[in-house]
Amino acid sequence: MKTKTFAVVDLETTGHSSAKGDRIIQIAIVFIRNGEIAEKFVRFVNPGQKIPPFIRQLTNIADEDVENAPYFEEIAEEVRNLLEETIFVAHNTDFDLSFLQNEFKRCGLAEWSGRKIDTVELSKIIFPSSASYRLQDIAEDLDISLPAAHRADDDAEATSELLLACQEKLQTLPSATIELLHKKSFRLKTDLSALFYDALKDARNKSLPAEFSTFRGIPYRNIESGNKVQISHFDYPFDDNKKIELLKTAFPKFERRESQFRFMDTVQETLSEQSEIAAEVPTGIGKSIAYLIPAAIQSMETGKPVVISTYTNYLADKIVDEELKKLDLILGAKLKATVLKGREQYISLGKFEELLTISEQSYDETFTIMQILVWLTETRTGDLEDLNVSGGGQLFVDRIRKRSNRMAPDEYQADFHRRLVSECSSSNFIITNHSMLLADSNRSNRIFNSLSGLIVDEAHQMGQIAIRHNEIVFSYTNWKYIMGQVGSEAEGQLLHGLFSLSDRFEFANRSVKDGLLNSFARFVEAFDYATAVLSNYEPNAIRKQQGNRKVYPLTGMKSMKQHFNKVAVTISNYIDHAEAFITRLAKYENDMSRSELAYLSEWTYWIREIKIKAGEWVEIFLDDDLQNFTVWMEKDLRSIPGSLVIVKSPLESSIPIRKLIQQLNDDKTGIVWTSGTMSIPNYNRYIPEKLGVNDKVPLKTFEAPADFYDGAGVYIVEDMPEIQRVSQTDYIEAVTDAVIRTVMATGGRLFVLFTSQDMLRKTYDLITESEQLEEYALFAQGITPGSRMKLLKSFSQYQRSVLFGTSSFWEGVDVPGDALSAVVVVRLPFTSPEDPVFKARASILSDQGLNPFVHYALPEAVMRLRQGFGRLIRSSSDKGFFIILDRRIDTKSYGKQFLASLPDVPVKKVPLQVMVNELENCYNRLV
Repeated sequence: MKTKTFAVVDLETTGHSSAKGDRIIQIAIVFIRNGEIAEKFVRFVNPGQKIPPFIRQLTNIADEDVENAPYFEEIAEEVRNLLEETIFVAHNTDFDLSFLQNEFKRCGLAEWSGRKIDTVELSKIIFPSSASYRLQDIAEDLDISLPAAHRADDDAEATSELLLACQEKLQTLPSATIELLHKKSFRLKTDLSALFYDALKDARNKSLPAEFSTFRGIPYRNIESGNKVQISHFDYPFDDNKKIELLKTAFPKFERRESQFRFMDTVQETLSEQSEIAAEVPTGIGKSIAYLIPAAIQSMETGKPVVISTYTNYLADKIVDEELKKLDLILGAKLKATVLKGREQYISLGKFEELLTISEQSYDETFTIMQILVWLTETRTGDLEDLNVSGGGQLFVDRIRKRSNRMAPDEYQADFHRRLVSECSSSNFIITNHSMLLADSNRSNRIFNSLSGLIVDEAHQMGQIAIRHNEIVFSYTNWKYIMGQVGSEAEGQLLHGLFSLSDRFEFANRSVKDGLLNSFARFVEAFDYATAVLSNYEPNAIRKQQGNRKVYPLTGMKSMKQHFNKVAVTISNYIDHAEAFITRLAKYENDMSRSELAYLSEWTYWIREIKIKAGEWVEIFLDDDLQNFTVWMEKDLRSIPGSLVIVKSPLESSIPIRKLIQQLNDDKTGIVWTSGTMSIPNYNRYIPEKLGVNDKVPLKTFEAPADFYDGAGVYIVEDMPEIQRVSQTDYIEAVTDAVIRTVMATGGRLFVLFTSQDMLRKTYDLITESEQLEEYALFAQGITPGSRMKLLKSFSQYQRSVLFGTSSFWEGVDVPGDALSAVVVVRLPFTSPEDPVFKARASILSDQGLNPFVHYALPEAVMRLRQGFGRLIRSSSDKGFFIILDRRIDTKSYGKQFLASLPDVPVKKVPLQVMVNELENCYNRLV
């Protein structure tokens, strides 16, 4: 394709639909010949209508820019001729080409015909780990210049550079990888096969580079084993001047922070004396580097690793990508760190190779396979989380996870997880997560069993992880998906293939097949009936819940036990038939082809999954011992039974954590528990007690620098309606007005935090219907597509933006610099009294003679509000306001506890208009 001409096209338009009257306002075509950018065609286009405000903001194209430009009718034929005998390229051909074809048709011209390449599709394959494939994001990742995103000329040039970067990357891949890509590429949506064929012609005679190995013909990158740094003695910098000298090697502008130095000394003492400490360490003192320095010295002196456990991937990535590099400068040595997660986070190359041979695959499966083939030439860990795949692709990824430590002899050397585990003992640091840490404590052959220390960062989240670790979840859609994989011969390609195998080896007559099919049909019938009854179950309490989403305890279900039991009996009978079929078929393994073995392996995998589900069914629905558990149902009335979820959750979080502590104490390992939130007013040891940390373990509190919160302030809006005295509709209308006026006063950059998705949705709908914020980019959790981190990144890229979030946005996200001007708290973050876990724990506290509100609801809410405030100020240069709309913080006696939990910042109780005026004055001064 190098001799061909690529026409890289980008359009800016007044909207998404030419058929509905939207028009082009700018067109750019960049031509690529012989691997280089040649000429360009760029024109403004008069749309014959006003450009909408959002488009003006997005593109920075105003009505004045296009008023003297030609109409598209005047240039349509020229554009059509320019595209003749070219390969059409766009970053989302579904939009650009479709819009252009409609415009050609409107102008009386024939549609363009020819080959097309979508650089979104291409870049997802070639760069499978990129966080985002929006043009400005992928361009930034690849250092491609994009001076003005959403301007057709700059976008088209950046897309051209992206195409060339993809071609360049393709040339570096092993020839075996390119050949596998080429074989799969004929199922893609655009014409990428010729691109892969050209690359294959160039690569065929090249030998496999030394940095790669192959597993059954699939190239993968070798892991580079580093060496642990071990010395007999390294002087810890007890003297503060020595600390400053060391830290300045990595932080030239370092300023002394007393709390950082004292925390550093505390960690050193704890690890060296093999003791235990809980430490409340605020944002802004340099916590990570403060514990890494003494931890590194301890590891170098003892020759054993220190484990760092985190809750969020953000912090783990920051430690690896930033803090450890600074640590190497400080200590003058490159320390070895291994990141280790749970086994199922990693790829099973054996399973992937088996699925690669199956010919019948969907687009999502084919596309994900191609992404993985490229990713295997890059990854040094095999961590599947690094892949950026679609929802359908995620289902495929779940099938190739490493589920067991058993593997074929030729897989042993290629297994990523095994190699990482073996690297742990020779590392200075093992970076892991709370879930993996707890899971390892249950292993007979523990990985974390010879350590020189454990540091648990974000420790306040460990209790929640301990609960999730022992939760059992029934999901109707998940069950139906698994059942669909082993469905009837008519429905399932897999079963059809197995029956064909049985015919070839003549071991299963029709009665054997009918026995399998009939047992499955009886299981499906029992399952469908039981879940239909569950779907219709509605206790009186549910009728009080507003909105379509219903959550309530699953109690009083004894009358249904017969239906639950029938499911258990029929699924057991089906498993017996299926395993018998597998056993008989397995006798012929030596006579099977690779693709036939893949069918057998795939069948075995799904039957094993059904066995796991069968055990979970019994534990959720037939286990009468619920003394330490609560069970609840979730469903959305708009999608029954698809939304049906049942959760069985333990009430006590500290049991597995205490087990971990005991193991580490027995091993004489020092433990540091650290978090920005360890205590709240009236509960000095709130988090340590929840974690099961011994009362004798000291809790030390370290203060933020004196000027850290100078840019922060709290507003209590005193003329908001009292939430308990008005209807939800009235309160939402007041919230809508307050948010709109606050956004206009600050110019955007707001988080608006809710405690329920229902209230968030209704507020968001009112705001969009009002059209008062049409010039702002609005992002809403649960409404705007994308993960939490994707929403956050999108929010950060717009100056005039607002993000509406629920529980997960109360903590664990960082918005750097002036990307956040205010956090609006719609209501105090109390757990709903209807929450099943709250009800169960409240009942236990009541039985103990304790007030559930005082001892559970209030402390949890105070902790959440404190975490919410932490989203606002992340460095001493930040400026922002914490705006509380819920007047209970002022009118209720418990409100003082909320305010006391916040840093010492000015608190103003004012009417909404006064606050708006002050915000306008403040942000006008900053402009």
